[in-house]
Amino acid sequence: MPAIRVMVVDDSAVVRQVLTGLFNAAPDMQVTHAVADPLMAIERLKEGWPDVIVLDVEMPRMDGITFLRKIMQERPTPVVICSSLTERGARTTVEAMAAGAVAIVTKPQLGLKQFLQESGEELLSTVRSAARARVRRSTAPPPVQPRHNADAVLPPGAVREVRAMARTTERIVAIGTSTGGTQALEVLLTALPRVTPGLVIVQHMPEKFTAAFAARLDGLCAITVREAAHNDRVVAGQALIAPGGRHMVLKRSGAQYFVEVIDGPLVNRHRPSVDVLFRSTARCAGANALGIIMTGMGDDGAAGLLEMRTAGARTLAQDEDSCVVYGMPREAVRLGAVERTVALQQFALEIGRFGAA
Repeated sequence: MPAIRVMVVDDSAVVRQVLTGLFNAAPDMQVTHAVADPLMAIERLKEGWPDVIVLDVEMPRMDGITFLRKIMQERPTPVVICSSLTERGARTTVEAMAAGAVAIVTKPQLGLKQFLQESGEELLSTVRSAARARVRRSTAPPPVQPRHNADAVLPPGAVREVRAMARTTERIVAIGTSTGGTQALEVLLTALPRVTPGLVIVQHMPEKFTAAFAARLDGLCAITVREAAHNDRVVAGQALIAPGGRHMVLKRSGAQYFVEVIDGPLVNRHRPSVDVLFRSTARCAGANALGIIMTGMGDDGAAGLLEMRTAGARTLAQDEDSCVVYGMPREAVRLGAVERTVALQQFALEIGRFGAA
């Protein structure tokens, strides 16, 4: 099988050096070029096109977003954003994700070399997944962390919380997504009318990026979209997005729903985890909920969606043709967690039908 050809575009010489060494040391990867800015990248692309581009966003001469949009118009290519954890960088990176990037790798402003070396396996895994992603034309390894499931946050045998009511006046839509989800959520949420059931959403995204992502969507949508805060009510016409680095759990008080934002271990190597949200939704909302699993790598959310279906909830998965990465939906289908598979453009209609039922 041919090696994955990777281009690195970053104005930091340290980042270029470390990433080049990391990717070239992998048996299935080869760095074709490592350049300091997009204008140099454009020249190198004339010599040959990579399978994946690892791209910084804030660079001299041309910013990464402009370059990304140019790439997506000319020859759509999987792009992994490598961005610093700053508020300004978060806003810029969210714009890049909306322009077509498939994943984010965060880098600190200090200790870059050590960070990139320690995060080597995650970087390699992200690039491998990106190489398999479907993108469309726009208009020494660190110790393996233990893999937890939702039991680590919501133990199955210690449930003293309020159980789901057979029927409530408020309906809940719980959505989980990962790679490709920023674009998919924009398609879905901008298609929803102002009157729609309350939504709770987990999008795999690092800390500090979810607030900017929610703010961007809020400016585009008829509904209200914001990053969830502890004890926020889930209300019609509003979507709450789990904060990066925290789990979001659905709770119920009487016939009303709210969310708790909590710490906890990584679940399926993610925090927030879709499985945690889906399990809590199964417990608290039962048949009053609709679960939707969308584009993303891995299997987070598949087991939780099965719990939702077992509890009487409606469950849908995004179809393969409209996914950037058909990983999470495939695993949910394989487990028998999915009632129906539908195209991305159909979800708004399905949510409308659910809310009217």
